[in-house]
Formats: sequence, C-alpha cells, structure tokens
Amino acid sequence: MEYSEKIAQWLFWTSAILVAYVYVGYPVALGILARLFPRASKSDEQFRPAITLLISAYNEAEVIREKIENSLQLRYPEKLSEIIVVSDCSSDATDEITREYASRGVRLIRQPERLGKSAALNLAVPLARGAIIVFSDANAIYQADVFEKFSRHFVDPRIGYVVGNARYLENKGDSQSSQSESLYWKLETWLKRTESRFESVVGGDGAIYAIRPELFTVLLPTDINDFLNPLQIVNKGYRGLFDPEVICYEETADTFSQEFRRKVRIVSRALNAIRRVPGILNPFANFRHWWLLVSHKILRWFAPFFLIGLLASSVALSGTPFYLYVAIAQGLFYSLALIGWALQSRPKVPKLISVSFYFCVVNLASFLGCIKCFSGDLSGTWMPHRTQSPGKS
Repeated sequence: MEYSEKIAQWLFWTSAILVAYVYVGYPVALGILARLFPRASKSDEQFRPAITLLISAYNEAEVIREKIENSLQLRYPEKLSEIIVVSDCSSDATDEITREYASRGVRLIRQPERLGKSAALNLAVPLARGAIIVFSDANAIYQADVFEKFSRHFVDPRIGYVVGNARYLENKGDSQSSQSESLYWKLETWLKRTESRFESVVGGDGAIYAIRPELFTVLLPTDINDFLNPLQIVNKGYRGLFDPEVICYEETADTFSQEFRRKVRIVSRALNAIRRVPGILNPFANFRHWWLLVSHKILRWFAPFFLIGLLASSVALSGTPFYLYVAIAQGLFYSLALIGWALQSRPKVPKLISVSFYFCVVNLASFLGCIKCFSGDLSGTWMPHRTQSPGKS
C-alpha cells in the first residue's frame, strides 16, 4: 500500500469517526451518562429574589410595545421586579415608545452612540437593582410565570445562571427555513436539558437566560454575552441549568440567508469567547463541562472540516468499492442539498430535501464562522432580521 493511500485511509476513518461522534455518538453517550450520573441541585418554589428584566434593543419599534406589554404582565411581586430597556442608540421610534411606559416603572437606558449589544450591557448591568438579571431580546414573548420559575433555582448558591426554553414559531409563509430551524431546535433543546442534568448547560440564550449580576464580567465589543458569560461563570466554579418550563416564543428567520448570517456571526464570536476564557479548556478543572463543551460546541463547529476530509478521502480511495459507495452516498446527499438551495424560495419542500439543505447551511456557516474568528474578522454590531433590507447584514 502506498504512503498516500495510507494517509487517505487515515483521513477517511478519522473524519468518519468524528462526524459520527458529533451527530450520533455524543447524544447517545450524553443520554446514558446523564441517566447514570446525574448532578443534583436544589430549588424552592417560594424563593423570591429581586429580578431585573434587561431587554436589549436596536431599532425594535416594530416589536418593542408588544414586548413591554408582555413584560408588565409577568407574574411577580411588583416591588421585586424591574424592567429596563437598553437601547443601542436606536434611530427609529424604539426609545419614544419605551418612554411612554415610564409611569409604569419601565426604565430606558440609551447608549449615546451605536457601540453594539456588549457595550450596551456593560452600561446597563451596573444600573440594575435586581439580585438576578434576566436577559431578553425585544422579540421574545415570555410566559407569565417566567420570573417565578427562574427564581426557584437561585436558592442554590452553586447555580450561577439558568437558561430558558426559547420555542420557535413558524412565521408567516411557513418557510422551509422555519421548518428546519424548528427541527434543529428540538434536538438542541434535548441536548440542553440532558447536559443540565449531567453537569451544566453549555452556553445561554440571548432571548431568555438569567445570571447573578455579581458574576457578570465587562464585555469587549466583539464578545457574545450569552456564550461568554456562562463560560466565565462555570470557570469560577458555578453551574448552569436549563429549565424547559421557563418558556418564551420567537419567530424563526424568514429566509435561509438571514439564518445563515446569524449562524456565521454566532459561531465566529462564540469560538472567540473560548479564547477569552482559556481556563475553560482545562479538563482537570471540570472534566464534565470540558467534555460537554468540546463535544457539543467545538467539535460541531469544526464538523465541516471533517465533512470535507471525509468527502475528499472517499473520492481519493474510490478505486475500492466500499469507498466508492461512500463517495456516491455523499454525492447524493449533497445533491439533495443543492435541490433544496434551488427550491429555497418555495414555502413547502419535502423534508428530506429541506433538512439536507439546512444541514449544509449550518455547516457552511460554521466553516465561515471559524474562518472569520481565526482571521480576526469579528463584528461588534448587528442588524435584527426584522429591520434588514435585502442588501443589509
């Protein structure tokens, strides 16, 4: 056997094992370990700490009134709750609408120039009066009992953050982007719930997660707060929980292009967040969380490189029937994805095609996110998809 063929075989089996582990092996192993070795935590349904709801907004006039009305209807003692809208120098009517609710206790904190969400949070968090801060997006509509269900977990001093359950509504048009994102999110929800049972949920959710404010660390403009903060909190010795009963609702992106841009941004900044907390990669500090982080996030972000290696090596070895069949199977799968790309404007597409396309979109976004991170191409600001025109990003 020639040396080049040995290298191709090594690349094939290494890539195949890693791909199989990321998408099958890890969920199976996690499910077994969480059942055999769960990590207990305390809760108290009567625990009522003061809570600040911190709503991040940039040009959210379309949704901010509904969000504030929803927030005012949350079930919690009025003297123990606070609502803050932090505006990243919005140029539409976001601030004016928010000021209409000043008499009902809603505070507006306006950033004098547009510096991004991280800078806005740096400005607002020290001004919050709650013992717990709940971070929210302007388009996330909460169930009435969110504060009550969040608060019960913080009776345990070892819990540093709690992540809620963002459920995605298929928006108008019932696009294949909405369908695929909803399917993807069902898997993510299961992983979060199981990780939480085993050790700590990996990362937060900007739409609905809560932390102890003393554990908030000042952010850089390029930081992604709902991933970096949980890493920093775990690195300090705390745990993070996922509570599927803490529910909010959001619409998915209308198109794959919007979803694609969002995922590229998330991956690039989340990967950079790990570089900001190097201690989190020490397996001897907290092996359970290290395994969860590497398996759920890092290896998945690098999955497109494994997929490229798998395709290239199987083509290189296609003179052997086994590798030829594997190469053909991959070709058929990617052909389905190309069909999905061609049909992406249609509201209804066969699920196998839309899932194949979405899988490729997610992995291409991860690929570009990794490239952007390692090239230092990170952005500290972004445009909500509700306010984007076709030419904006």
